[in-house]
Amino acid sequence: MQRIGLFGGSFDPVHLGHLLVAQAAREELKLDRLYFVLAAQSPFKPESQPTPAHERLRLMRLALAGWDWCEIDEREIKRGGVSYTIDTVREYVARFPGVKIDYLIGADHATQLHKWRAAEDLARLVEFVVIARPGQPATALPAPFRGQQLVGFPIAISSSQVRARVKAQLPLEPLVPAAVAEAIRNNGLYL
Repeated sequence: MQRIGLFGGSFDPVHLGHLLVAQAAREELKLDRLYFVLAAQSPFKPESQPTPAHERLRLMRLALAGWDWCEIDEREIKRGGVSYTIDTVREYVARFPGVKIDYLIGADHATQLHKWRAAEDLARLVEFVVIARPGQPATALPAPFRGQQLVGFPIAISSSQVRARVKAQLPLEPLVPAAVAEAIRNNGLYL
């Protein structure tokens, strides 16, 4: 059976932690393909305004250059407004009938799955792969959600940390691919 992964988020900006999660998911889950789904607007962060989509997409393309087993999915950005995972999942189920779909989710979101739009449908349609933060215990998925923990390469990097380093004029290369760091500098992002 073919197996695909969906990795949703704002990726504002994409960093090495995201890429390590993707690689671990590919290896541990034996994924045939992984889709990075860039959100237009998180329903859980209505007050935050993400960096314009075209900039986040540019950085994601730079980060994934040469990763032929990954794709960037722009559907939530093109849809606009608040991004609801169930809408995207339903489209993938229709597009890939009979394919096993894993949805990668941060441990901090796993306990809140019951609050997601159409939570029961989500629980039925996909299995969740929980990405633990370094030093935190494993997070159990609440019923009726199914899935597993990603062992991965635990590393404590966040997009907010990258943005703070830009503002402090500190090097970004330890946290993001070199091409992403260069594009952030050249385009004056996150200042």
